[in-house]
Amino acid sequence: MTVGGSALLGPVDVRRLAAELDVRPTKKLGQNFVHDPNTVRRIVAAAGLDPADVVLEVGPGLGSLTLALLPACARVLAVEIDPVLAARLPATARERAPDLADRLTVLPADALRVRADQLDGEPTALVANLPYNIAVPVVLHLLAELPSLRTVLVMVQAEVADRMAAGPGGKVYGVPSVKVAWYAQARRVATVPRSVFWPVPNVDSALVLMTRRPTPDADRAAVFAVVDAAFAQRRKTLRAALAGWAGSAARAEEVLTAAGVDPKRRGEQLTVDDFVRIASRA
Repeated sequence: MTVGGSALLGPVDVRRLAAELDVRPTKKLGQNFVHDPNTVRRIVAAAGLDPADVVLEVGPGLGSLTLALLPACARVLAVEIDPVLAARLPATARERAPDLADRLTVLPADALRVRADQLDGEPTALVANLPYNIAVPVVLHLLAELPSLRTVLVMVQAEVADRMAAGPGGKVYGVPSVKVAWYAQARRVATVPRSVFWPVPNVDSALVLMTRRPTPDADRAAVFAVVDAAFAQRRKTLRAALAGWAGSAARAEEVLTAAGVDPKRRGEQLTVDDFVRIASRA
């Protein structure tokens, strides 16, 4: 299937490329390759890219999503930890999207450690099929490291998607929910069946769309320390859960009261702005 001058990969193409490279998808690297052209088109459409966007793709793998991104933006900066896959990706782009291949830059690196000065340009959007085991740390690291990112559209495990996009009050609302909310407004936009991957994972996936919001005027590390403490013992009241962080339960109650937060509430009931107020009173 061809999209905007880019011939997308199907199931036969994905397996052929894997065989050529002697790549056996590993659980350690969270490798589940998308082999359905319609799925990668849905991902690109959901990202709402502008032709001027510079897209950061994490874990491009064999290039299924990369080929769909190339016609939709100005440039794609692909970060790939597997050196074999990173070396092959430019050739795949030249073979299947010859007129667009010069838009692609590949950086062989670990996305959890990548720095802004390593990238050839300032990405405005992150679009990626993320390995399940590092999805949240990767998103939080890149939002912190790359203030140029205005939009994030990631495909992650459905359960992780729910946690990223959750609002206060629900059972799945927790540390990832609050820390994502520090940077962006997040919402789950689509479910992705497991059948579009090779190998087939044992869970469904989902797309989460995040739109950058103004960062709170507070010390991020201080706020995140409160968040971590509040959810470390999430069944306890904030007075009890924050006792270690504040130095004592009595001191935690003083801080909470000064911040306008009922000490009898629990962390799962608070917004990121509530946590900002608590940290500011410490």
